Amino acid sequence: MARLEHVNVTVSDAEATAALLGDLLGWRVRWKGPAIHDGTSIHVGDDETYLALYSPKRIDAPHDDNYTRAGSMNHIGLVVDDLDATEAKVREMGFNPHNHADYEPGRRFYFDGPDGVEYEMVSYA
Repeated sequence: MARLEHVNVTVSDAEATAALLGDLLGWRVRWKGPAIHDGTSIHVGDDETYLALYSPKRIDAPHDDNYTRAGSMNHIGLVVDDLDATEAKVREMGFNPHNHADYEPGRRFYFDGPDGVEYEMVSYA
């Protein structure tokens, strides 16, 4: 049996993204330190899984459409207990929730966070 431990995402400001995810999801910084190409990595999550946020010394502009580029990450799906409260917090943080859907077995919405990273918030409650 296998399980997903982490996903590594390049962001322009790992500290800011870790703070945003910590505030939104109640996650904590598990580790931070130097990384490849004189960059910095921060692991933010819980005891089981995390996102590795990597900030290089130099960063390129985001791509226009990851859904048409092979090897691209399309979005990060995160399960939350209270979808409505999470959406309210996302709005308070200045992000625009979109693509709401109720589907079997749950409900979801998406928002575009910093650096063009799309997050899917889903609840099975």
